[in-house]
Amino acid sequence: MNEDKLELFYEPINLGTNKTDIVFYKNIDLLLTAFFADTVIQGIDGKPVIISNKKQRRVFVTDTNVAKLPQFKTFISTINLKEHSLIILPAGEKNKTIENVLAIAKTALEDGHMRNSVFTGIGGGVICDMTAFAASIFKRGAKLELVPTTLLAMVDAAIGGKTGCDFDNWKNMLGTFFPAQKLYDCPDFVQSLSEEEYRSGLGEVVKTGMLYAPKLFQIMSDEKQKVLSRDPETVYEIIKRCSLAKANIVQRDLMEKGPRMELNLGHTFGHAYESLAGLGKIPHGDAVAWGLGRTVELSVVLGYCQNDYKNDVFACLNNYGWSTAPIPPELAQDSADSLIQIMHKDKKNSGEKIRCILQKELNMTIIEEIADSDIRAVL
Repeated sequence: MNEDKLELFYEPINLGTNKTDIVFYKNIDLLLTAFFADTVIQGIDGKPVIISNKKQRRVFVTDTNVAKLPQFKTFISTINLKEHSLIILPAGEKNKTIENVLAIAKTALEDGHMRNSVFTGIGGGVICDMTAFAASIFKRGAKLELVPTTLLAMVDAAIGGKTGCDFDNWKNMLGTFFPAQKLYDCPDFVQSLSEEEYRSGLGEVVKTGMLYAPKLFQIMSDEKQKVLSRDPETVYEIIKRCSLAKANIVQRDLMEKGPRMELNLGHTFGHAYESLAGLGKIPHGDAVAWGLGRTVELSVVLGYCQNDYKNDVFACLNNYGWSTAPIPPELAQDSADSLIQIMHKDKKNSGEKIRCILQKELNMTIIEEIADSDIRAVL
């Protein structure tokens, strides 16, 4: 049924949160049948034990975009709504709210679900984050499985246990750490994405390549045609390499107390861009891509990296149409102070300065507290 499987292990936060299986499925139909398929595990005597998933109650959460997919329409018709719950939320970043997180929890409570029910998020980063947040607070922690349906969610958002929602126009200001027990990955979903959604995911792919995966950065730099045409083998390789890279860092630092902070490369700038433009107006990956450009520019200004590396990054970003300008075209040219003000609200900061993830060169990253004047110099 599946093509491949990864396993992540980390210190448990709650019962069942010490391990995540990432299972890759050949097509969407096989994936959707897996929810109620029997699971075979090895018993303590070494003999196979069959666990029936048919009686496992689930809280399915998705959005209006996924609900329109032909395969999902068929799947919805098979759900026994006397046993399981189905919540279809409006799509988009603007709907990533605490009200929708509570709506998930309210439905689960009204339908009589217990802590052993499986909250199952099927969608992009917004749905995965909110479903995970709801699961983490429902009766102090229910079971959680995720089905990322966007490239961004497959390569980043669904992996690693971060949950949350936006609050008062601040990006991901409420949330918890709560890893899913299982991720169902199916690269076929990528073929149904809009150009905007697909390119947004590629922004996180470039970030991962810059941080940990030279081969991934090379693919993005040299294989533009295969990437943009969504060549199935190339898409699968991108997802697999990103999953391995993020799994490695998350296992070392689930709670983001040290090296996991590196994953915020480009995000301090990018989140400020998203907030100033209005959450949901700029695709997350596009904002991150702009932030990557500002990050390497700042690294050059501070003497950490050479222009050669900056030029390589800029060439890759420009190749996919991302802005490398000091101020993005959607913002007013006098936005520097406003961006800096928002950056001070970033949850990663610990003092008066702004914590930035910088680079010396490909796969060589440092974390520094940066003064406003230095940040203003690249805006």
